[in-house]
Amino acid sequence: MSDPIHHECGIAFIRLLKPLEFYQKKYGSALYGLKKLYLLMEKQHNRGQDGAGVGVIKLDPEPGDQYLFRQRISGSGAIAEIFEKINDKIGKSGKKDDLNDVSYMKKNSPFVGELLLGHLRYGTHGSNSKDLCHPFIRENNWMSRNLMIAGNFNLTNVDELFDVLVQLGQHPREKADTVTMLEKIGHFLDEENQRNFTKFKLEGNGNQHISELISRHINIENILKRALRDTDGGYVMAGLIGHGDAFVVRDPNGIRPCFYYCNDEVVVVTSERPAIQTGFNINIKDIKELGPGNALIVRKDGDIEEVNIIPSNEKTSCSFERIYFSRGNDRDIYKERKLLGYLLTENIMKAVNYDFKNTVFSYIPNTAAVAFYGMIDGISDLLNTWKINEIKKLGAPINEKKLKEILDVQPRRERVAVKDAKLRTFITDDSHREDMVAHVYDVTYGIINNDKDTLVVMDDSIVRGTTLKLSILKILDRLHPKKIIIVSSAPQIRYPDCYGIDMSRLKDFVAFQAMIALIKDQKKESLLDKVYKKCKAQESLPKEEMVNYLKELYDLFTDDQLSKKIAEIVTPKDIRAEVNVIYQSIENLHKACPDHTGDWYFSGNYPTPGGNKVVNRAFINYMEGNSARAY
Repeated sequence: MSDPIHHECGIAFIRLLKPLEFYQKKYGSALYGLKKLYLLMEKQHNRGQDGAGVGVIKLDPEPGDQYLFRQRISGSGAIAEIFEKINDKIGKSGKKDDLNDVSYMKKNSPFVGELLLGHLRYGTHGSNSKDLCHPFIRENNWMSRNLMIAGNFNLTNVDELFDVLVQLGQHPREKADTVTMLEKIGHFLDEENQRNFTKFKLEGNGNQHISELISRHINIENILKRALRDTDGGYVMAGLIGHGDAFVVRDPNGIRPCFYYCNDEVVVVTSERPAIQTGFNINIKDIKELGPGNALIVRKDGDIEEVNIIPSNEKTSCSFERIYFSRGNDRDIYKERKLLGYLLTENIMKAVNYDFKNTVFSYIPNTAAVAFYGMIDGISDLLNTWKINEIKKLGAPINEKKLKEILDVQPRRERVAVKDAKLRTFITDDSHREDMVAHVYDVTYGIINNDKDTLVVMDDSIVRGTTLKLSILKILDRLHPKKIIIVSSAPQIRYPDCYGIDMSRLKDFVAFQAMIALIKDQKKESLLDKVYKKCKAQESLPKEEMVNYLKELYDLFTDDQLSKKIAEIVTPKDIRAEVNVIYQSIENLHKACPDHTGDWYFSGNYPTPGGNKVVNRAFINYMEGNSARAY
């Protein structure tokens, strides 16, 4: 993605099912869990570069011993820094001989425990201070009332959930969705503790024995059902309870990704499947996907089960995970991205009038490489058809020189742009800053025939178009192509996302800008007011009754009309080459990614009622000149 945006976070959960001595003996270290957690987090570094956090719980501590630990740090280098600090704290917890004694480390060394939770943060709002990094903790002197959670989620109805907490008698300290869910789950955890306490007290048990009984009888399934029944959004939440139970729960539409693996030694959960494959050298067939609306519950005694918490809806997993966000080393994602590129080839070759000899193919940025490979495969297939037709035209006898000329035609694929190290933007004047941005990439000179070749460049997606206008197109124009065609392996991004990606302001989307420009070109501004009034009229309705009226404006124009206007918007005034933009179709997106049908940012078809509420607010904000986020 040439436009930088903030998006989904990542989680990594490990539960060691054996005593720490087992891992010391088999793998040579009591720090086996921490080492694996570090690897899982680094293998998902793409999911969060604003900060990270790690939480650990020790099982069966003695009274007075610390058993709950957390380390959080903001910034892009947070993962390495966190584990350096953890390692330093462990090193200072005893002498060299002590740190070879597992029993000593279990009792005295911080972060040496059986439940481990890691989180990678991409901030969708606010600053990037460590206080905003997960995990979040709700502390209590009762072990079974301590709660630590981390997640990859965004809730569209946090205001409603906040009101629920108030009605329950709480006084929440803020409206952030993470804090709200911490308090909501924590409330029902408290009630579950109290219910069990009353029951066991009436049976004549002493308080100390009751604590032990509670830890064996807490109903995690019931807690989650009560806490999550009102939520609207996309989420994967992981929670650790102080006495040793743990859970990971997924939204009923399966919007956010979640995978897990279990054997007799360990339970592992991550946001991306290859992290488990690499971290534990596991075959893909042994890794399971957590079902929509389900929770993976791991009890203190090691019992593991996947149970349904919220009835699952139609699965609408985020297609952007497949296009861009998840790393491309997942087998299925790799194939899907190649197919996304392949399916664009017919439209690309039509745009260049099937001129194989005078067209050069490339990609920007590196994450578009896999779609580029698929595009080249498609170009090669079309070229083979062209060769067959040209050979047929030769007739008999075949002229070997002309035959060789035909066979020698190959797709011209080149790496035309290379990203340099980031330049410091110490210049504040806008015009000079733009000039600096225009040098983020450098080009490979001498591979384009001046004013003759067409340059086709693959991108994963185009959100704002600003990087194209301020940087990429100016850079590519230095090669003096006759025409530049930017190809997006994703469809036009028209609508806000509200389930994890920081895309909520309509004015930032170049597709929205193009639609507004076309309306103004046709002097139909009154239609904007008409839709605005419809949005205002439903502002006070329950989210379940809201309609996405923004669709009416997009329906005024074809995809091609919008693409042409987008090309006009992103074309810098001072370049020589003609610029075209080609987008993926939603139909082909679903052909390439049939199991990930969540396409609301392209289609406006939101999987939860909160989506329509967000797009309604986003359009009202635009019309009123309000730059606030829509959720």
